[in-house]
Formats: sequence, structure tokens, C-alpha cells
Amino acid sequence: MIAQQNDEETPLLQRPEQPTAKTPLPWDQFWILLLLEMPDFLSSGTLAPFIPQLIRDIGVTHGDESQVGHYAGILQSSYYAAHTLTIFHWSQLSDHIGRRPVILTALSAIVISMFSFGLSKTFLGLVVSRIVCGAFDPSDSMVKSMLMDITDATNMPKAYSYIPIPLMIGTSIGPLIGGSLSRPADRFPDIFGRSELLKTYPYLLPCSISALSVLIIWLVTYIRLKESVSTTGETPLWELIKKGFLGQSYSRPRQPSSNVIVDPGEGSPGEVQPKPLPLRALLTSRVLSVTASYTTMGLFQTGYNSVLPVFYATPIELGGLSLDPPRIGALLAASGVIHGIFQLLFYAHLHDRFGAKAIFITGVSSGIPIVILFPVANALARAYGIGMAVWLCVVVQLTLKTSLVLCFPCMALFIRAAAPNRASLGTTNGIVMVVVAVARIIGPASAASVFSYSLQEGHDAWSIYYFFIAIAFLAVGTALLLPRDLSVWEDSQ
Repeated sequence: MIAQQNDEETPLLQRPEQPTAKTPLPWDQFWILLLLEMPDFLSSGTLAPFIPQLIRDIGVTHGDESQVGHYAGILQSSYYAAHTLTIFHWSQLSDHIGRRPVILTALSAIVISMFSFGLSKTFLGLVVSRIVCGAFDPSDSMVKSMLMDITDATNMPKAYSYIPIPLMIGTSIGPLIGGSLSRPADRFPDIFGRSELLKTYPYLLPCSISALSVLIIWLVTYIRLKESVSTTGETPLWELIKKGFLGQSYSRPRQPSSNVIVDPGEGSPGEVQPKPLPLRALLTSRVLSVTASYTTMGLFQTGYNSVLPVFYATPIELGGLSLDPPRIGALLAASGVIHGIFQLLFYAHLHDRFGAKAIFITGVSSGIPIVILFPVANALARAYGIGMAVWLCVVVQLTLKTSLVLCFPCMALFIRAAAPNRASLGTTNGIVMVVVAVARIIGPASAASVFSYSLQEGHDAWSIYYFFIAIAFLAVGTALLLPRDLSVWEDSQ
């Protein structure tokens, strides 16, 4: 673990030696949570490789190649805009009606939106599909809250070392589906050439396969997932939703239930359980510090993820690498595998050796060389074409992203430690996710717009790189607000 610190974060009285025994993971439910990590990444990964070409096909740019990134950013930001307006209320609602019904709603939204996306022929239709998905999809926040419910400080890092398994599957299979099965009538005329449906809707096949995969996960969740929070069930669902959206506080006490998973660290069955706190009581300095760090990291990460496939698809003479959708999909899939294997094998050990704060600062700092490699790769492509030097830059950049990916499990640990009590985990997570969702709106839209601006004649081609470097330094600065030892926060809960 982290060495003793002699600073303001160290208690005046030495804490007793913590037990070394770690709580076993509740595998009967944990494997379902691993499965539930997949849909978001599978669906978004499916769309990423063909979105630039889809925007060209629908004609919204009117042949202006420099505007592809701009519209791709709007499309991605529309999801996060809807997500921002609803995520807190879904999170707060889950503290009262349970995580399970909210997760089932989220999976249904992904299925509907993917079919809708594949059937859309206008840019407005694409935006509406992503808005529907964003408004009803708090699954990522719910899974994180549920994981916090069923783990404790001793086994949570180990639990997060397994998270890359579904992420690796989702981020690998998704781009492969989207990159290889888009426009199937053109790419596989012997198999799909006679299908008028796939000629009319050339991106329906990958969207349908992704949607059907999520539907299977919905069925597994409905049958096997147990609730992880105690609820009374006395308040009608509509009343809870209405109170949440009108800003009224919930006042129902939480009671033990025989149908939920019981955390052994939460006290005996006869003990009065803590109830969720009102919003104002949750806005502590700790929650705000975690929110600031997660927001700046999310701003960089989403901006980078939105620009990366556009950079790959942009012609070399305009600042990109001129790669086609199948190759873009293969690159994104390969990076997902690399990141997943690394986190699976090394995250728990790195956390035990260096602590969450050191890993997080290293991750956000890696954004600086990641950004520098964009113009280096393009310069090499201009000079020598797409050769070994360019591929080396691409590989190094995607490898450096591994340390950025490790920031996410660290943030989950900080959120859990910052929550004033366990009964308010969902709402605390919701507060953080609302602000992060705002960053995810700003990140893709602003990054894609700055990228498009930098491509236009007479503008500074390095504008996008200055933009990313500034965000990376801001993320490093906010990371310094986090505690070196999580137990300093956890002991005061």
C-alpha cells in the first residue's frame, strides 16, 4: 500500500493497523455487472468507424471535407447533452427504487436507439437517435453504483482489474462490427448484393447486430440480476420521478429487505439503515474535488476519442492519415485489446504499489505526448507516405492511451470514498456524472470544431493541439486536489 505521509492528510492519531484479509468478490452477481459494462462500449464502438463516411453519405457537409469533424462532434455531443439532463435524476431515483429497474430501462434505450440509428437517412434522424439513447441510458453510472454497493475498500481494486474483460470485448468487437459490416451490399455483393433493405440502409446491419447483442444482455439481466439497495416500495414510481424532476427531496426511510444483496460492512440486519442525503448535503469539498478531476479528465478523453477516428479518416494533405473505415475499426479494436489486457494484469498491483492518485496523475499526464504524436504522424505521412514510421507513431499513441484508461477505475475509488454515506452512493455518483456529462458535451463538439477550424485554409493547423495540451495541463492541476490515501476520506464517513 501507499507509504505513510507526513502532511496535512495524515491524521494526528495513528490509525490501528488495517487487516490484510480481503473480502472475496461476490461472483454470483459480479459477473453480471461485468456483462453490463459491455453495451455502451459495444454500441458506441460500432458507430465510431463509419460515422465520418455516414456524414459524407447523407450530404450534410455538401462536399466540404473540413466539416466532417464538426458534424461528427455534434452527433457525439447530442448523446451527452441528453445524458446530462437526466443522469442525476436516474441516479437519485436508483437510491429509492433500486438499480435494477434503471439498468433495464437503459439497456432498452440502447436497443431502440441502435435500430433507429441504422434506419436514419437524415442528420436530424441520427441526432434524435443519439438523444434518445443519452436520455434513457444511465447504465454506466448504475453499474458503477452497483459495483460500489457490492464491494468494499479491500476488494474494489481487484474488482476493477476485471472490468477490462467486458470493455475489451466491447471496444474490440464494436469497431470490428461497424468497420467490416457497414455498406455490406457494396463490400460483399455476393452475399448482400440482392438485399434492397441493406442498399437503402447501408449501416443497418452493424447497428442491428449490436442491438441484438444488447437485447441478449437485457434478458440475462432481467433473469439473474439481484437488487443491491434496500427499498420500501411504498412510494409510487411516478411520484418518485415527479419529485426528482421538480427538485423536491425524497424523505422515505430505507428499510432492510430480504430480496437484496447485503453488504456485511453495513451493520446488522436489525440496525437502522442510513437514508439518502439531500443534494445540498452532498456538495462537500471532497465531492467537488473528485468532480473537478473527473471532469477535466473526461473533457480530454472524450475530445480525443472523437477526434481520433476523424484524424485517421481525414486526407493526409488536410492533416490526417487517409485511412478507410475497416482499417480504422481494426486500429480501435486492437487498442481496446491492449488496454484491456494491461488493466486486467497490472491495475490491482499498480494500485497496491503506488495508490490511486499516482496512477491518475500519470494517466492524465500521458495526454501531453499523445497530443504531440498527432502532428508528428501527419508530418511523416506527408514526407514518406503511410509507412513504418507512421505506424510506429500510431502504435505508440494508442499504447500511451493505456495509462489514460487506468484513470477510470481510480475515479470510481475516489467517488466511493468521497460519498458522505453509503446510502447516497448513487446520488453522489450522479452528481459527478452530471458534470462529467457536461464535459463530454463540450469535449467532442469543441474538439471536433477546433479540428475542423484548423484544417481550413489560412488558419493555424496547430490550433487543435494547443487546445488538447491546455486541457491536459488543467487535468493534471485538478488531480493534485485528490488525497494520497483514500482511507483519510473513508474513515470519516
